[in-house]
Amino acid sequence: MGIRTQTRPTKKKNITSSCGDQSNYKHMEGEIVNVNRKSSAVTGSGRKLKDNAADWHNLMLRWEKLNEEGFTFASSIVNARRISIETEGPTQDLVFENWSLREKCTKLEGIVDKMTAIVAKMERLMASHRGLVDLEEFQFGPQGRKVPLFHSWSTKDFASSCSILLQSYSSELRLKRVILREAAHSTDANLGLVYLSCWLHQPLVPARARLSLEAILLETGHRHLSS
Repeated sequence: MGIRTQTRPTKKKNITSSCGDQSNYKHMEGEIVNVNRKSSAVTGSGRKLKDNAADWHNLMLRWEKLNEEGFTFASSIVNARRISIETEGPTQDLVFENWSLREKCTKLEGIVDKMTAIVAKMERLMASHRGLVDLEEFQFGPQGRKVPLFHSWSTKDFASSCSILLQSYSSELRLKRVILREAAHSTDANLGLVYLSCWLHQPLVPARARLSLEAILLETGHRHLSS
């Protein structure tokens, strides 16, 4: 019996802005899209932080979609390897003799490449946050601005929360690369199941990372507390 593919549906919620003209943002397939960044009442560092918050949300949403797609290919690879071990023995090199499996491995590699691109964009966002911190230290001194740009967070608070996101997804990307490299060559069927479980559940993206994103969205007005 093969392994039944399980996917976790991505929740798609509309997120509106509480600063400036709400019509500047629209929501396509769960993503936050700013259709006119220059016309909002929020300017300068606040505008940049608000735009960056939307970018973090959209990148993480795309990552989840890729994770679901990759799980489908990883399941096929692990199932094929398990059948090979049962019929041919653990020494059979399945990848080089099975063109269908090689194609699945290539597609999984493509998924990991897209995830790598997402992490690279996250790194650029993090560099942007650090730049804003440096700018405020130059303008206002080591303590930064005294009046928060939104509700209560300082620019350093944004940088700290975004650092958690970048660290989590960078670590998870390294795990994905290990799974890509080892899944089709493992001689232990149980280890293949471990790889599959790790791909699906993403242990290096903890709940803390998702809470950090929600906090960023709340602070910038993209998300609202339920009354």
